[in-house]
Amino acid sequence: MKKILVPTDFSDQAENALKVAAQLAKKHNAELFLLHTLELPMQKVDPLAANENLPEAMFFMRLAHKNFETILKKDFLKGLNVHEIVEFYETFRGVYQVCKKNDIDLIVMGSHGTNSFREMLIGSNTEKVVRTSEVPVLVIKKEHTVFDIDHFVFASNFKDYYKESFIKATKFAKLLDAKMHLLLVNTASYFMTTHDAIERMEGFVKNSGFDNYTVNIYNDINVEKGIMNFSESIGADLIGMCTHGRQGISNFFNGSISEDLVNHAKRPVITFKID
Repeated sequence: MKKILVPTDFSDQAENALKVAAQLAKKHNAELFLLHTLELPMQKVDPLAANENLPEAMFFMRLAHKNFETILKKDFLKGLNVHEIVEFYETFRGVYQVCKKNDIDLIVMGSHGTNSFREMLIGSNTEKVVRTSEVPVLVIKKEHTVFDIDHFVFASNFKDYYKESFIKATKFAKLLDAKMHLLLVNTASYFMTTHDAIERMEGFVKNSGFDNYTVNIYNDINVEKGIMNFSESIGADLIGMCTHGRQGISNFFNGSISEDLVNHAKRPVITFKID
């Protein structure tokens, strides 16, 4: 992990994410990329197309850079290599472009905790970032003075389709030196015997080269509650899940888990795109 992107609207939630990103950057000698997007019509930033609108765009550019100057003076960023970027894109498109251009390894975003997923630091675009990002997205919900991940829950149905995303998750777990708790949630509508579940999970992990894990089957009324309740029961530091790209996280587990998991989880959540 050498390059970390933090989209920011200069809110407290964005700063919480930046503090976590700074800790990761210091630990792994990574560069930080701070992105602020200005969702202005493109003619407002094209002096040849609309000279009369240029002052408005320039005003917001100057304001963004002034905010960056304030942020860069923060003690927690001392000694780090930080790049500031302002883009005239919708936020999720700006994130996508910056990731491609700079070979970003991880996106760290802040949220309002248990509030609506669409009310995250960059509004409804956050869902689009999670849905479209080729890069893992770490969602931070509160301030972490020390961001240490010892227990990492990875929830799945452990079908072969998820193996490549699982490998990405194991790399992240190794990077953080975290124990991974593999979790399959049993529900009335999707039930497996303990024997069959363990057999599937062990077969899934076999030949992955990863051995710092536990296998867990948890019964609950639905998958979302099962993930949250299990994570609470072991004091998990992080929850991991897969996304289906443009189909969105609502199709996780073949459509059985909704965005409510991200809405209501109290812990940080990291998503890995299914290739």
